[in-house]
Amino acid sequence: MAYTALYRKWRPGSFPEVVGQEPVVQTLTNQVKSGRIGHAYLFCGTRGTGKTTIAKIFARAVNCEHPVDGSPCNACPTCRSILEGSSMNVVEIDAASNNGVDNIREIRDEVRYSPTEGHYRVYIIDEVHMLSAGAYNALLKTLEEPPSYVIFILATTEVHKIPVTVLSRCQRYDFKRISGAQILGQLKKLTDAEGIPAEEKALKYIARAADGAMRDALSILEECVSYYYGQTLTYENVLEVVGAVDTSVFTGLLKSIRGSDVTSAMKLISELVYSGRDITQAVGDFVWFLRNLLLIQTSEVTEDELGMSGENFELHKKIALQINMEQLMGYIRTFSDLQNSMRYAADKRTLLEMAVIRAMNPRTERDLNGLLERVRTLEQTVAELTAGGAAKPASQSVQASREADRKEEAEPVREEQISEAVYEDLGQLKKRWKEIVRACGGAAAGFLEGTYPTYRNDIGFIIPFENIFYMKQIESPERMELLKQTAAKALGKEFHFKLMLSEQLDPNVHLVKGDGASSHEGIGIEMGEE
Repeated sequence: MAYTALYRKWRPGSFPEVVGQEPVVQTLTNQVKSGRIGHAYLFCGTRGTGKTTIAKIFARAVNCEHPVDGSPCNACPTCRSILEGSSMNVVEIDAASNNGVDNIREIRDEVRYSPTEGHYRVYIIDEVHMLSAGAYNALLKTLEEPPSYVIFILATTEVHKIPVTVLSRCQRYDFKRISGAQILGQLKKLTDAEGIPAEEKALKYIARAADGAMRDALSILEECVSYYYGQTLTYENVLEVVGAVDTSVFTGLLKSIRGSDVTSAMKLISELVYSGRDITQAVGDFVWFLRNLLLIQTSEVTEDELGMSGENFELHKKIALQINMEQLMGYIRTFSDLQNSMRYAADKRTLLEMAVIRAMNPRTERDLNGLLERVRTLEQTVAELTAGGAAKPASQSVQASREADRKEEAEPVREEQISEAVYEDLGQLKKRWKEIVRACGGAAAGFLEGTYPTYRNDIGFIIPFENIFYMKQIESPERMELLKQTAAKALGKEFHFKLMLSEQLDPNVHLVKGDGASSHEGIGIEMGEE
């Protein structure tokens, strides 16, 4: 016996078996029971939501000799002939390949003859938006005033392409996406009936990957079961077949972005590419991951509503508490834009790498995301400056400013003695620092621009940075080695540098040469002097 695909084998045969389209089913059932049958119907909605299936059920129901509560009995000769495809009363047409005027004229000629069995001749025209302008014109008159025994059911995924003149002649039914919970319930029912061992976590992922289309869910399940025939279908198995990425990868990528760790992020992307994963799908899943974090952070959403296990939900909750909402929304905007631009891109990897680097330092961007990040940073700075109370009158502010200046003037400068050899090395290093930076070349020179070295006895030679993003870029082993070799080539000796943020260094420390040298022989302010 020939094998039947799961989506065909489990196609609903009656209205009660249809999942997720209750309003449509109820309306059509009532029409069959009351005998108030329309002459033209338009079923529109996304793929795999049951448009053609319900059209076939309705075609049997209106012709059934013994309907059961508005549904076909599927046992009478009329129902059986329609199910077998031998009935002349139900004609299914694919408008994608039969879209010409001649095809519609054939229909117009056929409708003159009444059905030989049953009550109605039903024409199901799938993907009706593919008809040509001439075909629509040929259909209009028949569609407006068909014989009493003719029913037209038009199905489409792109209702906006259908002329208004056709829309106005049809009863329109919008098919909604089927919820993940309903798809999951159907998958559990199917796997139990077919004796397919499967983890619930695996079925949940298939339900989400189907994106509201039951047919897609059954096709994905069949593909996974075929690949792992005779084995229990696990979550990891599904990820492998679908080409998707586990949540742990997204957690690591988000950590790298927040820590401005380009090296780690690029390594993750490289592993993603060489493991054969679909980059576009991975970006979409990453956006979904960020969306879940945002929902957890801003609402009382539950693990069931997000379709997660309790353990996974707690992990998401922990991550969501570590990141602010504005930053999270910025990431979602960045990667949603990336997802759109990837559709027609040849080199998707490079686009992903650029988006990750942009997300690490959004203030450098000239688009809306960059502007919002700069505004957020400015607001944060202002908030920190004004922390401690409401704004004071001008006179009080001036007085407070003068008191602060006097306090700053009174702050003692602490001298730190360094050895004569180190003192001389630091002087030479500062003198030739711009030359060393230029010699590094490329991105490294850009990240080092504006820095100047200094020294602390407890740390050694230090390069202070104002920008943590730039510091993280130089921190990579390759660039640290480049800097070390460039400095050694310029000065004839090896230096070991420590990278730090400027705010971590005490600005009131004044370096002086030890070994009895006068305190006037100091190296002044480290930043900006040569």
